[in-house]
Amino acid sequence: MTETLAFLLAYGLGSVSSAVIVCRLLSLPDPRSEGSRNPGATNVMRLGGKGAAAVTLAGDAAKGLLPTVIASFVFESDSVVAAAALGAVTGHILPVWFGFQGGKGVATALGALLGASLLVGALACATWLAVALMSRISSLAALVTFALTPAYLWMTTGSLSLTAAFALIGVALFVRHHENISRLLKGEESRIGQ
Repeated sequence: MTETLAFLLAYGLGSVSSAVIVCRLLSLPDPRSEGSRNPGATNVMRLGGKGAAAVTLAGDAAKGLLPTVIASFVFESDSVVAAAALGAVTGHILPVWFGFQGGKGVATALGALLGASLLVGALACATWLAVALMSRISSLAALVTFALTPAYLWMTTGSLSLTAAFALIGVALFVRHHENISRLLKGEESRIGQ
C-alpha cells in the first residue's frame, strides 16, 4: 500500500513537464511540436538557449530527486524508494497533465538515482561524463550509464528492489531512445555541440 502511494505521488510530480512550463514562461515554442518534439532539456536548448535548458534540466532532475529523498527519509524502505523512482520516471515519460507526451527520462532518472543512492548517483554521473567526453554523444552516454546502473546498485547496496526498479527504468530509457539507437547504429547521431 505504501509503495503504491509513493508511486502515485511521485508519478503526479513527475508528470509536471519542466520543458513545457519553461517554454511557456519564456514565450518559446512548445517543445512537443518544435525542434525534435521531445520535451527535454536538449530540445529546450535548441529553442531557447543554454539558460532555458539549464532550468529545464534542474526541474527534471528535481522531479526524480525529491520523491526518492522524501521516501528514503520518511520510510527508510528500499521498496518504497524504488516505487517513488519508478513513479517519477513514469510520470516524466507519460505525463498525465500534458497529454502523456513526455520526455526521454534521463535527467529525472538520474535525479531519482541520486536520491536513492548518492554513491551510485555519483558513479552514474562519472560514467556519463566519461562516455560523453570520449564519444561526444549524449545519448550514448545516457544509454551506457543506465545499462550499468543496475550492476552499480547491486554491487554497492545489495538491494533487489532498487536494482529491479532501475533495471526497469533502464529498459524504459532504451525504448524511449529507439530513434537515437537507430542513428547510432548508422553513425548519424549528432554530437555534443553540433
